[in-house]
Amino acid sequence: MIVSWNWLGEYVRLDVPVDVLSARLALSGLNHESTSDVGGDLAIDLEVTSNRPDCLGHIGVAREVSVLFEQALRVPDPRPRTGGEAVSALATVAVEDASLCPRFTARLISGVKVGPSPWRIRKRLETIGVRPISNIVDATNYVMFECGQPLHAYDYDRLAGRRLEARRARAGETLRAINNKVYELRADQLVIADAARPVGLAGVMGGLETEIGAATTSVMLESALFDPISVRRTSRALGLFSPSSYRFERPLDRETTEWASRRCAELILETAGGTLHPGVIDVGAAAAARPTPTLRFAQIARLLGIDVPRERAVAILRALGLELIEETAASARFRVPTWRSDLEREVDLIEEVARIHGYEHIPEDRAVPLVGSARGVVERVEDAVREALCGCGFDEAATFSLVAEPLAVAVDAGRAAGSDGRATLPPIRVDHSSRKLENALRRSLVPSLLAARRHNEARGNLDAELFEIAHAYLPRTGDASARPDEPSRLGIVAGRDFLGVKGVVETLLERLHVDVKPATRPAALDFFEDGRCAELWLGDERWGVVGEIRRAVLDDFEARAAASAAELDFGLLLKHARLVPRFAHLPAQPAVERDLSLVVARALSWSELAATVERAAGPRLEAVAYLDTFRGGNLPDDRESVHFSMRFRHPERTLTGEEVEPAVSAVAAACAAAFGAVRRG
Repeated sequence: MIVSWNWLGEYVRLDVPVDVLSARLALSGLNHESTSDVGGDLAIDLEVTSNRPDCLGHIGVAREVSVLFEQALRVPDPRPRTGGEAVSALATVAVEDASLCPRFTARLISGVKVGPSPWRIRKRLETIGVRPISNIVDATNYVMFECGQPLHAYDYDRLAGRRLEARRARAGETLRAINNKVYELRADQLVIADAARPVGLAGVMGGLETEIGAATTSVMLESALFDPISVRRTSRALGLFSPSSYRFERPLDRETTEWASRRCAELILETAGGTLHPGVIDVGAAAAARPTPTLRFAQIARLLGIDVPRERAVAILRALGLELIEETAASARFRVPTWRSDLEREVDLIEEVARIHGYEHIPEDRAVPLVGSARGVVERVEDAVREALCGCGFDEAATFSLVAEPLAVAVDAGRAAGSDGRATLPPIRVDHSSRKLENALRRSLVPSLLAARRHNEARGNLDAELFEIAHAYLPRTGDASARPDEPSRLGIVAGRDFLGVKGVVETLLERLHVDVKPATRPAALDFFEDGRCAELWLGDERWGVVGEIRRAVLDDFEARAAASAAELDFGLLLKHARLVPRFAHLPAQPAVERDLSLVVARALSWSELAATVERAAGPRLEAVAYLDTFRGGNLPDDRESVHFSMRFRHPERTLTGEEVEPAVSAVAAACAAAFGAVRRG
């Protein structure tokens, strides 16, 4: 927000140097960017935070100055003269949805003469970087930069049906804006229309066909409030930004809407002549009740660490426009002014007291009582995951949730068992994102991590091993308008092979002491190489996928080296993790190990074979481990020899070889019955 020093002086007495004023404003929350001389006036550039739209006009800044320097605030009281027929008999206004347009006012001025604005108005607009256009348009801009409320002036004689209506755009409608560009409108965009067609994008920009020109003699003046989200969505979708849209994207003061209309009408009468028709058309929902927070005086010292006298605190808040409703020795209750929508709670009032009283009065070494909070389960599990993966040689990444649409793929799309079908739905697009390319919500972390790995490769780091804990965004089946599911995921991308990443996942389970038996099942997914991909299960719950990424996918990402990935449901880790491990005695009895080689079909997966071994080996089996696979030699092309070991143990005594042999034979027999396996060697 650029403020003119001379203009600011109309509302508050400025008897301090500009650098003193700028420094004091900065300490109170309006950061000073720069001050420059513009033709004898000073242009002061202030950074206005998004929660202070009341300071997007000279009067709002003047209010801050008046409180900080204890000066009187002078706000104009516009009382334009009226004459002729009432505006209600000459024009109509309608609002289709009050939630999108809470208030719409209109005034009519006839008999105006369009021409240049007086030097005083032109000079002030030029100081803040606004190009003067005409006395009518300059009046709307002047009032917007005076109070923060945007306005728009229409050529009344070009309005079909002498009507203005705030409504959603209809299918096929277009608008040629005052920048002479034609925009195709969507049904979710709010427009201002006359009886025939749209004449403006609500809160963003007016239409060319009804703009003020040299031949204009009658002006319909609009001052309205629009839903900030609707304005932001329209502005982002069309790539169309203006000082008006910047202000409408923030909550504006409802009471200023009508004041701005009167003020602008007064300026138009002064600079362009004409007759203001009596009355104002005012359409919209009733105003909401204003918050009435209570300030407990003892809380000031507790939160700030300094004592601010009760009288001083009350005086500051009243000077800021808060209405004192009731006061006791211990507290005071206030009604918040309409222009301060950011004040709702007691702590907000304490912050106002602190910034006006002066942060410099708070000593740096003053102790403020704090109570430490314990870390929750989520944080503790996240820390354990980070410790385990960093110990395995990984680095944590942080990537954007909004990605380019090619990255918004789901790694479990394809033929995965247990897939609920949502992975194949189109990604959720965010059209109002300020990022032009990244406008889709990711459904998987792996593509983002793979892109980060590719970025590292391009800069000579060829061994980036990355993981991330973050949300994915899945559309709800059959309901495109519903909010997406946001499951928490753990994504892993590494230059290791399938078994290497699978080993990392198993290490993670050990570190978290997960007491549910994990399992892997072969899967065929479009993202991974055939035969090098598996679904991961914890008990009877699908946990995620792991696999080697297809070369074609790597080529799409322009990745050089081979890579594998895993994506896991972090919620299941939270559910089954045991952060405090349980004590267990070391085995007191020795184990007996036996190796077994079975000739089986190549299509048989190790998980199927291992499950059969565990069922058949009996209660003394402690573990079964894959060793290797042999192919070729005298074996048929469709057969292979799988070599694995079994470990047996009795909890109370030493097992003998004779006791173990029946279990080994039972395993061989069960595998022969189930898979046609033949014992080898």
